[in-house]
Amino acid sequence: MATLNYKHLRYFWMVAKSGSIAQAATQLHLTPQSISGQLTEFADTLGVELFRRVGRRLELTETGRRILRHAEDIFSAGDALLETVRDQSAASATAFRVGVSDSVSKTVACQLVAPALALAEPIRLICREGRLAALLADLAVHKLDMIIADRPMPSHLSVRGYNHLLGESELAIFGAPALVKTLDGPFPACLNGAPLLLPGEDFAVHARLMRWLHDHVPRLHVVGEFDDSAMIKAFGQSGAGLFFAPGAIAQHICGQYGVVLLGTIPSLREQVYAITSERRLKHPATQAISQAARQTLAG
Repeated sequence: MATLNYKHLRYFWMVAKSGSIAQAATQLHLTPQSISGQLTEFADTLGVELFRRVGRRLELTETGRRILRHAEDIFSAGDALLETVRDQSAASATAFRVGVSDSVSKTVACQLVAPALALAEPIRLICREGRLAALLADLAVHKLDMIIADRPMPSHLSVRGYNHLLGESELAIFGAPALVKTLDGPFPACLNGAPLLLPGEDFAVHARLMRWLHDHVPRLHVVGEFDDSAMIKAFGQSGAGLFFAPGAIAQHICGQYGVVLLGTIPSLREQVYAITSERRLKHPATQAISQAARQTLAG
C-alpha cells in the first residue's frame, strides 16, 4: 500500500498554484528538473495522472483537482498547527490589563508598565487608553486590573476602587529650539506673550497651572489646549508653542522630540496614581509598576 509523501504533495501543490514548474521551482529554490522528477515520482506512486500540458502551461486533470482540494485542507491544518505552537507562550501567560488615562504622559506610562513584562512569570500585557471615566467603568466590571491616572478616583463615583500614589514630578516647560531663541528674558519672564500649548481640563494639573500662569505671566498667549499628552508634544515639536510635561522625563522628551528644557516649576507637581480594585498592591505586576515609579518619577 502506497504511503503519502508530504514533500511530493507540497511540490504538487506549488506547481498547481503557480501553473508552472519553473515558477514553482523559483519559489521553492530548486531546479525545474528536480521538481519535474519529484512530480513524476509522486504521480507514479499514486498511479494517476495529475497534469496535462496545454501549450506552455500545465493544467490539472480532474483527479489532480480533487487531490489539490485535499492538499489545501492538509496545508491549512498544518498552518493552524504552527500558529498554535507560536501562540503557546501567549496562552500560558497571565493576562494583565492596564488602562492609561489620556492625560498621563505616554513615556511615563511606558516606563512604569515595562517592568511587568520582565517578571519571571510570563505576563501578556493588554493596554487600553482613554478618558478616566470610561476606564473606571471597565475597572468596575473587571475588564481592567489597574488604571494609571494623574488623579485619584473621584469620591462621588460608585466604583469600588483604591488609590495608590505612585509618585510625583515637578512640571517643566519645553519648546522647539527656534521658538526658544525668540524669547526674551529669564524664565518665567520670557513666557510673557509667548505662544503656549496647555493641557486640557481633563488634566489634573490644568487648574493649578492656569492659576500659576495668571500670577506669573502678565500677557498670556494660549494658542491651544489638548486633552492628549502625546498631541501636545507633537505640536510642541513642530514649533507651534511651548508645552508642559513632567520634569522627571525631561531628558527623554528633549531627545525624542528635539526640544529644549526652558525651565521647571517646583511649586507645580504632576502626580501619578494607580487605581485598582484591591486595597493593597498584591499582583506581581502591580508591585513591579509601583517599584518602577519610584525610579521613573524621581527623575
